Amino acid sequence: MQCIKRRLPSLALLFVATLLTVCFNTRLVESAEPSVWTTLEQGLELGNFQAPKKSDFGDSLIRILRADTTAFALRLLNASSSNQKKRWSVKNWVKNKGLIAGINASMYQRNGLSSVSYMKTRQHTNNVWVSKDKTLLAFDPIDKNRQPVRIIDRDCDDFGVLRKQYQTLVQSIRMVSCHGKNMWHQQKKMWSTAAVGIDEQGRILFIHVRSPYTTHDLIDMLLQLPIGLKQAMYVEGGADAQLYIRAGNQEHDFIGSYSTGSREHDENSYSHPVPNVLGLVRLNK
Repeated sequence: MQCIKRRLPSLALLFVATLLTVCFNTRLVESAEPSVWTTLEQGLELGNFQAPKKSDFGDSLIRILRADTTAFALRLLNASSSNQKKRWSVKNWVKNKGLIAGINASMYQRNGLSSVSYMKTRQHTNNVWVSKDKTLLAFDPIDKNRQPVRIIDRDCDDFGVLRKQYQTLVQSIRMVSCHGKNMWHQQKKMWSTAAVGIDEQGRILFIHVRSPYTTHDLIDMLLQLPIGLKQAMYVEGGADAQLYIRAGNQEHDFIGSYSTGSREHDENSYSHPVPNVLGLVRLNK
C-alpha cells in the first residue's frame, strides 16, 4: 500500500503535465489555422491567414497567393526596359501587361528605376551589381527540364554555375534560408511587407501583409503557418508593398501602409507607382 500511495502523486502530475501539453499544442495549432484556401483557377489559390500574433494596426491578416508552376510562369517587368521608362502601380502593371497577378520585384534606388541589386531578364539587364545579399529568385531556365522556379541561396548553392542556367534573376534580402531558418535579427522597426517564397512542392508564393510587424516576427509566423514554406525573400515594405490579383472572376488589390519613422498609420489607400514587378502568366498547353 505504501508503494501505491507514493506512485499516485507522480501519476497525477504526469496526467496534469500531459493535459497542459495537449492544451498548449492545440492553441498553437488553432492560432496557425488558415481560412479555407480559395481556388481562383486550376493551380492558383488565395489563402487568408490570421497571424498568430496580433498587430497594433490593421487586420493582422497574412495573404498568400499560391501558384503551381505546371500551370503558371513568372515574368519580370522593368520600366527601365522601355524608352518611356514608365512606372505604374502593381495593379496597372498587371492590367497593362496582361498578367494574372503581380507583386513588387524588389526595392529600388533613388533614380526610381534601378533595383537595389542584381536584376536581369533574357532581354534586359536592370542592374549588373551583385550585392552581398544571399538570395536570388531564378526562373526562365535555359534547359526547360530544369526546375522552373527556384530561390538560390548563396550559402548552399553555387551561384556562379546557376546564374548561367537561368535567364531571369532577381536578387534581394534573404528571409528564410536554404536550411529553413529565420535569417533576420530582431529589431524595433516594423512595416507592411511584400515577399516571395517557394513551398516544399516548388509552388510560387506571393505574400502580402499590410499590418506592420518586425521582419523577424513575420518570418517566425510564416514558418508557423501550415503552408510548407521552404524559402523566402523580402521584396518591399511600407506603402510601396503591393499585391494585385485578377483571376477566376475575382479582383484583389492589397497595398501596404505602415513604416516606422515615416508612415506610422494604417490609412494609406494609394497604390504607388513602382519600376519593377514580378508577374504571373498562364502557361500555354
